[in-house]
Amino acid sequence: SVSMFLNTLTPKFYVALTGTSSLISGLILVIFAEHYVRGLSISRLVVPLSESLLQILGLILVSPPLEYHCNLGEIHYCVFLFMTECKVWRNPLNLFRGAEYNRYTWVTGREPLTYYDMNLSAQDHQTFFTCDTDHLRPADAIMQKAWRERNPQARISAAHEALELNECATAYILLAEEEATTIVEAEKLFKQALKAGEGCYRRSQQLQHHGAQYEAQHRRDTNVLVYIKRRLAMCARKLGRTREAVKMMRDLMKEFPLLSMFNIHENLLEALLELQAYADVQAVLAKYDDISLPKSATICYTAALLKARAVSDKFSPEAASRRGLSTAEMNAVEAIHRAVEFNPHVPKYLLEMKSLILPPEHILKRGDSEAIAYAFFHLQHWKRVEGALNLLHCTWEGTFRMIPYPLEKGHLFYPYPICTETADRELLPSFHEVSVYPKKELPFFILFTAGLCSFTAMLALLTHQFPELMGVFAKAFLSTLFAPLNFVMEKVESILPSSLWHQLTRI
Repeated sequence: SVSMFLNTLTPKFYVALTGTSSLISGLILVIFAEHYVRGLSISRLVVPLSESLLQILGLILVSPPLEYHCNLGEIHYCVFLFMTECKVWRNPLNLFRGAEYNRYTWVTGREPLTYYDMNLSAQDHQTFFTCDTDHLRPADAIMQKAWRERNPQARISAAHEALELNECATAYILLAEEEATTIVEAEKLFKQALKAGEGCYRRSQQLQHHGAQYEAQHRRDTNVLVYIKRRLAMCARKLGRTREAVKMMRDLMKEFPLLSMFNIHENLLEALLELQAYADVQAVLAKYDDISLPKSATICYTAALLKARAVSDKFSPEAASRRGLSTAEMNAVEAIHRAVEFNPHVPKYLLEMKSLILPPEHILKRGDSEAIAYAFFHLQHWKRVEGALNLLHCTWEGTFRMIPYPLEKGHLFYPYPICTETADRELLPSFHEVSVYPKKELPFFILFTAGLCSFTAMLALLTHQFPELMGVFAKAFLSTLFAPLNFVMEKVESILPSSLWHQLTRI
């Protein structure tokens, strides 16, 4: 009866069977994907759509400075900035070329800075240290040409030439950055630059409202003064006078509160962590870890470190798996997940799974360059907190299970920029292996269901087109499939006595 039923089946039956199985497979896929889509509001779904449109137009999505949180029925509008390349930022903790970068080159023979990175620094120097009135002062006119020189020796010679004409603050800055071979020498030159810079600042301050020309000159003198004071504070920090450095940074932030582009608060956070003044660190974070301000790895990971510090000394993965996470532990884990989602490259450096190199002079937020810059200065602070690295090791990879697929959608932050890898390769030296954003693999169930559906559709199509040939193939396949079983049965019959085998078959 079974063979008669199979013989009466027409190709239309196989087509209908295939359509039904495809529909069921599609429903299963929808139910499985609903877990990821549930809870996503319009504002979170707009992000991948905008990024796709930009890719079609040949543009790249630049990370907006706003963090967004999305709930059902509540939409937070974010402002997106579209440019042809990722925006790079000046590294707040950049090293000194003469006293640190050049010493590395002397010892290893490797260049820690790329041409692209140094070219960006040259553009910064021309923006901060020059103005249209430089031709009125001979020393400043020489320095305007010096900042454009590619040859380091030519820049240093031009700075000495400018100092022969006048006490020029920018000339002292160039010598402190590139000629001084120790931090002590650099600090001495910056103190001379401070004396000259304060004089120029006071004179231009009196004339700043007399016209646009004087306004530009005053703005340049302000940038020069802030840069000098900031580098003096960094010299004090490097020479072990951390409390003095903290005081200088606080005074500078009070005197020039509008110059947030220098990110002096990140220098302050690092110095306060060195002093183990965790209450002061929390106060700084409360001011700058705000939704309306640009995020950074320093802010996110410092917040995670403070919350981990409260529970890390007693944290045990085995105990947590048995009793569950306490409220404080949950807060610490959530802070780590937040930090890892912002920059997923940092944990490998903090856990020493990847070797560190000297940080570049510019960083790309959420990129490998920012991760290197953060870990280079903050690894010691994580090591100082007992159990903090252990807590990070146990929890950081769980971030990628929380983010909905694809990972670029994001969970707490805007989508991960697609241009970071290319920009990091330009910023970081060639001997460094650039970290890339970890890709999430498709679940096996989705792959298996899709493959099974495709295979069934292909069999139905072939059966409809070539019924006789597919019947031959089906018989050959079944005979091959049951050949091992027949072989085993023959062996059993040859071994067992015929009477025993007869009784077993009757049973």
